[in-house]
Amino acid sequence: MPKRVLIVSGDAVEALEIFYPYYRCLEEGFETVIASPTKKTLHTVCHDFEPHSETYTEKPAYRLDSHLSFDEVKAVEFDGLIIPGGRAPEHIRLHPRLKSIVAHFFEANKPVAVICHGAQVLTQVREHLQGREMTAYQACRPEVEAAGAVYKEETLYVHDKLVSGHAWPDLPGFMREFIRLLK
Repeated sequence: MPKRVLIVSGDAVEALEIFYPYYRCLEEGFETVIASPTKKTLHTVCHDFEPHSETYTEKPAYRLDSHLSFDEVKAVEFDGLIIPGGRAPEHIRLHPRLKSIVAHFFEANKPVAVICHGAQVLTQVREHLQGREMTAYQACRPEVEAAGAVYKEETLYVHDKLVSGHAWPDLPGFMREFIRLLK
């Protein structure tokens, strides 16, 4: 039976941070499902680091269909969770069903991979972050620390079954570690 991976996201997800994990999981033979607040076509964005800007810039990117709404997700049916970044996390974390979905993976000690601004989703499951070490995009450090986790400055960090990364340039190592834990 193939492993099943859940990716939770929404509109304004960073394109590389959802497409790369999605296709990499499919390449491994994992059944991979994207869930969003409602089942729909997601509008992704491209965040880039440009020399003229002190922060990342954002441009519209590709569209990608989600397969399930959060209300349709049965977390117990999945072996691992991926939370991409972009602007989606600040909005999806407010969905009333998402907290129980994410909490399930921590309670069941299943692999969780969170990259960039995806750390904002974890602010909803603070009880599972106490004393854990993780990284995130540096602008998310206040959220990581306020949620009770210890912020690590490394661009890729693994603590038990939690894989975390700064941003899309870290995707190769991020996915390598998540896949290792899932197998």
